[in-house]
This record gives sequence, C-alpha cells and structure tokens, in this order.
Amino acid sequence: MPPRLIVVSGPSGVGKSSIVEAVRDRTGAGFSVSATTRPPRSGERDGVDYHFVGDDEFDALVAEDRLLEWAVYGGHRYGTLRREVEALLGEGRDVILDIENEGAKQVKERFPEAVAIFVLPPSLAELERRLRRRGDTPGEEIARRLELAAAQMAEAPRVYDHIVVNDVLDAAVDEVVAILGASDASARASESHRSTSPC
Repeated sequence: MPPRLIVVSGPSGVGKSSIVEAVRDRTGAGFSVSATTRPPRSGERDGVDYHFVGDDEFDALVAEDRLLEWAVYGGHRYGTLRREVEALLGEGRDVILDIENEGAKQVKERFPEAVAIFVLPPSLAELERRLRRRGDTPGEEIARRLELAAAQMAEAPRVYDHIVVNDVLDAAVDEVVAILGASDASARASESHRSTSPC
C-alpha cells in the first residue's frame, strides 16, 4: 500500500490545525511545513511552524518548480515544498498538507488520488465567534475572512472528497481518522483486486 497525500483545508479559525495535529498523533502521518512570505508571528519558529522566506526566494521556488502548490492568502504567498513531501513519502509515510482551497485544487490536479478533506464550522456565526475569541484579528480583517470563508465553503463540495464539521473537536478528529481508515481499506482492496485479476 503506497503512502498517501492527505489534504486538509478550511476557513481561518475553523480549527483545522488542531485537527491535523491530533490526526498526526493518532496515525503517525508526516506533516509538510509550508513556506511563506509573511513575517513570523510571536512564538512561531522558522522550519517548525513555517519556512519564512523573502519574496525573491519565493519567486525562485516557483520558477524552479520546487513547490507542489502555492497560493496567495491575506496578501502573502504560501507554498508546499516538494522536497519535504517527497522525503516523507520516500519514508513510506502518509503526508498531511494543511493548505487553502487554491492549493488543494492544484494538488488534486497533479495527484487525483490524494484524499482531500474540507473542515466546516457549525455556522458562520460560530466561526465569527471563534475568530473574535482569539483576540488577535482586527474587526475589518474578521469581516474579510468571513467573506472568504463563505466563498470557500460554497466551493468545497466541488473540490474535496469529504466534508467534516468541526463542532466538537474530538468528534471531528474521529471522523477524519475514520475517513483515512476507510480510504486505506478501499485502496488495499483495489490493489488486491488488480493483483488477482487475470491478465
């Protein structure tokens, strides 16, 4: 059974990073650290939270096709480093990508077999409450993120294989783990069928 690419996306504030961390703990999947042109926030570490790069370096990554996907979000560019993903897959590990919708579409175009999961909030009102509770986002930025979230949520059924509502974190994690288990079983069954089919 070959290792898989697993894409997890969702609006800002929906809790996808918490889900990804819990799923990694339970499945042993690897995680690709994204590159970004935005400056680090307080407490973030280069190479751990993100690879923080300048615009010129990001331009070079794009020009040299060293990114699996990339997109612009909040005025900054984010991308998945191809070398990191290939190294983890080479170890035989599944790889989880925590990326935005535009990046997810690029990954699905290149790797149609990737498992794509979109995390929904229970409602936009609850998403707004979570964003305000964080206390680090100005009101006008919250309004912009909610507008973007509505567009992402409308698009999700056309891009993603699975939709998971993050109402209770533990339940959402259970659902993602179950999806990956079912996907793994389906792939093994397909592989078994190919190996036993007559030539």
